[in-house]
Amino acid sequence: MQPQAIDAIALAGSVADVDMSLWGLFLKADIVVKIVIMMLFVASIWCWAIIIEKILRLRRLRTQADEFEDSFWSGGSLEELYDEIGGEPDHPMEILFTAAMREWRRSTSRGLSEDNALRAGIRERIAQVMQVTLGREMDRLERYLGFLATVGSTAPFLGLFGTVWGIMNSFQAIAISKDTNLAVVAPGIAEALFATALGLVAAIPAVIAYNKFSSDLGRFANRLEGFAGEFNAILSRQLEERRG
Repeated sequence: MQPQAIDAIALAGSVADVDMSLWGLFLKADIVVKIVIMMLFVASIWCWAIIIEKILRLRRLRTQADEFEDSFWSGGSLEELYDEIGGEPDHPMEILFTAAMREWRRSTSRGLSEDNALRAGIRERIAQVMQVTLGREMDRLERYLGFLATVGSTAPFLGLFGTVWGIMNSFQAIAISKDTNLAVVAPGIAEALFATALGLVAAIPAVIAYNKFSSDLGRFANRLEGFAGEFNAILSRQLEERRG
């Protein structure tokens, strides 16, 4: 058998003896690369938890908003609807409605004055209450979106750092062993590329989800703002109707 063939067989055997599975690569990785991989793995799991929670919550919010708007525009009494909801609104549109109705009752509990300035003050307070409530509810809905944005922008660079570190270790192993065969080079390069791949696995869903949720929440915010404007107009008309 030719010497080149013998060397090739020996090299193939030595490479086959190396555990090239993901778990094997992780166990053999340098401590810095392990920390990078664990950080990216945890970030990826957390991102998926946020994504699933946001998908389910937005779907539920749209259904609840549809049901509430059906009740709101059914022609029934707003006072009765407010009493029916009570002090336990369970979604942003109901919270917006109850906050405005609470301020309306407080402002009109002693009757309405003929003073136009006082009536204008009532309208402004109701509008302000709805605006503050809207902002607070949107802040709650947008919670953790910043984490998705952070992971989407930093995970590839963190994975790249792990790659660079792994390649540096591979070159050090080559220099120490003075051996450039595949059995020496492959594990370190594979560890390095594993960190980059995991960085992309964490970043890509995070970026897609962030863009999708930002768009969906923007539309929902517009829907709430439209409802607030229409509700404020209804209350303003009731102020005019109850003049005197």
